[in-house]
Amino acid sequence: MSESTADRRLATNDAADRNRSDGPPAPIGDAGAGASLSTPRTFPELFNAISANAQHVIRGKADVVNLALLCLISEGHLLIEDVPGVGKTSLAKALTRSLDCSFGRIQFTPDLLPSDVVGVNVWNRNEGVFEFRPGPIFASVVLGDEINRASPKTQSALLEAMAEQQVTVDGTTYPLGSPFMVIATQNPIEHEGTYPLPESQMDRFLMRVSVGYPDRDAELEVLEAHGETSTIDDLASVASVAEVRGMVAAARTVHVAAALRAYLVDLAEASRRHPHLTLGMSPRATLSMLRVCRARAAAAGRSYVVPDDVKAMAEPVLGHRLVLTPEAQLSGLTPQAVLNDLLGSLPVPTDG
Repeated sequence: MSESTADRRLATNDAADRNRSDGPPAPIGDAGAGASLSTPRTFPELFNAISANAQHVIRGKADVVNLALLCLISEGHLLIEDVPGVGKTSLAKALTRSLDCSFGRIQFTPDLLPSDVVGVNVWNRNEGVFEFRPGPIFASVVLGDEINRASPKTQSALLEAMAEQQVTVDGTTYPLGSPFMVIATQNPIEHEGTYPLPESQMDRFLMRVSVGYPDRDAELEVLEAHGETSTIDDLASVASVAEVRGMVAAARTVHVAAALRAYLVDLAEASRRHPHLTLGMSPRATLSMLRVCRARAAAAGRSYVVPDDVKAMAEPVLGHRLVLTPEAQLSGLTPQAVLNDLLGSLPVPTDG
């Protein structure tokens, strides 16, 4: 995560109006139960410890693990599109066990009901009252496996939880805990018997990533590690839930210069005017970019965002939100190509 000359100039020129400290990152919280250390750790130390621990299972995919962790710290949700067997479920489990938090899994099928996701009120004959039995959505990390196999009615059961971190059943609203993240998976090459996610739900995912096949050395490590025991079951937590909450709070305090905020808005407006797009960035997309850039800066040990953060996070955060025109699709254009064109057409801010 190196800084360009423009990045350094922007940080220097904006120092007068942000009143930030250039010292080492402040320690975050106290290590709780399940944490590997008994003394407070800085944001980068915690981030690197969690990422390295998860990579004991997800070999050769440090970038994907880091993106998933940034998504969690940014209070967002992750969509993983990839073929079966590349470690999508293992990524969710490894992240959960590294954080010593609760894990819920929903196997989406055509006959799944919304109550199977959020929970249901059950009549208690002894007490003479209805009791709420929470569904698997009441967990810190929720894996929605093959989300596009469920009906749109069941898919929509996730919308309130993902947008407002709460669930409403029979007129009663139940808050979800913190941290909370939905990791949904879907197979991009198998469409028979599936229900594509609508744009309104796609926009609620902070990021979309693809795990991809491991390289030769990484796959050899996988074969060697997965012997008589399961590496996921052997994985120990290295951070407490309290520390994760501290990281979330710390990321919110990372400074974003006025010029960079204007850069994000200019990017959004340019996407809405682009001739090859029928749907550009929503205000939610702009806010998502702001949050994840702050988290990336904190992971790098910085108390301020630089233009390189925006460029690095643009594809995973914005790629699934941009909808090409039919003509652009026929010509072979991709959202990534249009996104590169957008980034190349805007001047990079160099001062505050």
